[in-house]
Amino acid sequence: MADRPSLEVVTEALGKTPERKFGQTVELAINLKDLDLTVPKNRLEDEVQLPNGRGKPVKVGVFGSPELLQKVRGVADLVVPANELDDFAKDKKGAKKAANSIDFFLAEAPLMPTIGKRLGVVLGPRGKMPRPVPPGSDPTNLVNALKRSIRVRSKGNRTFHAPVGTQSMKPEQIAQNVDAVLTRIVGKLERGRTNIESVYVKTSMGPAVRLW
Repeated sequence: MADRPSLEVVTEALGKTPERKFGQTVELAINLKDLDLTVPKNRLEDEVQLPNGRGKPVKVGVFGSPELLQKVRGVADLVVPANELDDFAKDKKGAKKAANSIDFFLAEAPLMPTIGKRLGVVLGPRGKMPRPVPPGSDPTNLVNALKRSIRVRSKGNRTFHAPVGTQSMKPEQIAQNVDAVLTRIVGKLERGRTNIESVYVKTSMGPAVRLW
């Protein structure tokens, strides 16, 4: 089947979306082929910055020293000082709630071993282990970049989904996001485009429209 322009497919998918009382997510459904997904290196796990953002809030949490956290207060959605890390980890219910509500985490590099030991069981399965940042750095720009990003994870599945916007965004904006995500995914696959069987665009409640 010949490829169709992203904008044409996004416009069709939005047009076929039934009316709902909530803002629907627009996502890609990607089907892989000719990959042994039992081999960890063949699994996709990446962060992709969208040219036009997610179309809804993306939350970022930061673990760090008081000095580092002072730089991101008002920018990050959750800050956990190093001296409160043990208490944070002991509150298992609170830690799980944070892991579910925060999209991305950053951590001052020296804290990574402790976070892995104390919070790995909560953050690891959700694909939310923190990205390390240098001690004393100012991660404000990185926090802002993550607020425009998505996490792409295939895990062991041949078919996986990636959000590329919301129904309220302009079709042109969503199409640009689509192209950015697919370019990144193709670049990560062992044999690039030939490892993709098909790609569909759909809204939360709408039918899938084939792109590739």
